[in-house]
This record gives sequence, C-alpha cells and structure tokens, in this order.
Amino acid sequence: MGLLIEIAALPLAPLRGVGWVLDKVVKAAEQEYYDPGPVQEQLVELERARQAGRIDEEEFARREEALLQRLEEIRAYRAGGG
Repeated sequence: MGLLIEIAALPLAPLRGVGWVLDKVVKAAEQEYYDPGPVQEQLVELERARQAGRIDEEEFARREEALLQRLEEIRAYRAGGG
C-alpha cells in the first residue's frame, strides 16, 4: 500500500522539493538576521564615532538604544530555541 501512495504522490515531488529549498532559505535568512556579530560591530563603530566627535551624545544615545534593543531581541530569539 505504501508503494501505491508513493507512486500516486510522485507528481507532487517537485512541490516537495521547492518546499524543502524554501525551508533552507528561510533558515539561512533567520541565522543571518539573528546573528549578534554585526550588531556588536555596529556598537563598536558607534563608540568610535562618538569618541572621534563625528556624532553628538544625543545621537549616540539614540542609536545605541536601538542597537541594544536589537541585541536583546536576538538574545530572546536564541533563548527561545529559535
């Protein structure tokens, strides 16, 4: 009986292949989006910009807060088993 079901489902094989590829693409995109490395690099660069006088304290605080919130989102995602 299992062989008959496999034969009957054969026309759907390309769709299953596309689904598999899409799943891999989504997982790769999530890994890249939830990678803390680039956010940490942005924090370092932000600190350098502040020290060099390229941005003022108000701009620094605003951008730092956004980056720290992003890091918290990444940590929460990873803690949740994402």
